[in-house]
Amino acid sequence: MNKTIFKTVIFAFLFLFISCDKNVVFDEYRDFDGKWKAKEKAKFEIVQNDTVSKFNMFINIRNNNDYPFNNLYLIVKMQQPKSNQILVDTLEYNMTYPDGTLLGKGFSDVKESKLFYKENFSFPKNGKYIFEIEHALRQNGKVSGIQDLEGVFDVGFRIEKTK
Repeated sequence: MNKTIFKTVIFAFLFLFISCDKNVVFDEYRDFDGKWKAKEKAKFEIVQNDTVSKFNMFINIRNNNDYPFNNLYLIVKMQQPKSNQILVDTLEYNMTYPDGTLLGKGFSDVKESKLFYKENFSFPKNGKYIFEIEHALRQNGKVSGIQDLEGVFDVGFRIEKTK
C-alpha cells in the first residue's frame, strides 16, 4: 500500500472516530485517488423526510500539496424529489493561506477542508434529493477548463441538523 493511500485511510479512520456527532444526517465520500477528472462528478443521493428542521450542508475536500491552486471553483446541482427542477450553485472557496500552505485539518500532507454549501436550509419536499458536485477550474488566460485536477483524493457531502 503506498504511503499516500495509507495516510488517507488512517486520516479517514481518525476523522470518523473523532467526529461522531448525533447531529449528522448524512456523510459520504467519493474517492478520486489524487486526480479529480472534470467528467467525474461526485454524486450523492439522500432520502429526506424532514421538511421542518433546519440543516447545514457541507462539501468536504481531501487534498494534498499536489493541489496546484489557491482556490477551488465548484458547480453544485441539487435535484429535488419527483421533479425536473435542478438548483445550480457556482461556488468559490479559498484552499490555501496567503503563503501557499494548505488550509484544512489533518496530521499529514493530506488536509480536509469542510466547506459550507448551504446554511440553515429547510428541505422543501419529502423524498430523494440528488446532489452532483463538479470542479470548474481554469488556468488564467485559458478558455478551456482543467481536465485533471491534481491533488484531490476525496470529495464528501455532509448534512448536519442545526441545534
